[in-house]
Amino acid sequence: MLSQLMKKNYIQLDKAALSFKDAIKIAVEPLLLDGAITEAYENEILKIYDNTGPYIVITKHICLPHAPSENGAKKLAIGFTRLKSPVISGHVSNDPVKFLFPLSAPDNDSHIAVLAELAELLSNQKFLNLIEEVQTPEEMFSFLENYEKEM
Repeated sequence: MLSQLMKKNYIQLDKAALSFKDAIKIAVEPLLLDGAITEAYENEILKIYDNTGPYIVITKHICLPHAPSENGAKKLAIGFTRLKSPVISGHVSNDPVKFLFPLSAPDNDSHIAVLAELAELLSNQKFLNLIEEVQTPEEMFSFLENYEKEM
């Protein structure tokens, strides 16, 4: 499922971010440009971060930027951004953040299978090695397709 939702142009490698908020903006930009989300959705992610802290930092070094669907999620999509240098989010046990998986879910249910697959991948050492070392979006996309075929 991830290979169907993570377009090659949603995959960004070694992007430079000045801060955690800057990293979020960089990560969601391909989804914004593709019409998967609106600017209001991006703003809501940042607003929630300001109000509640780094709850979107889901595990060591990994962030899942997202907001409620009614704030401008137009279609189901997920991206991937690897930062050139990690940034501090304020999460005590999971900082610094180096990998972001921005998520757009237009309703409350469609993204459940996506999150389940992502959670499974994040427990897979081959995938963790891949996100650290991947050189091209095509390489990432190919890994996802092969992984899904083996499931």
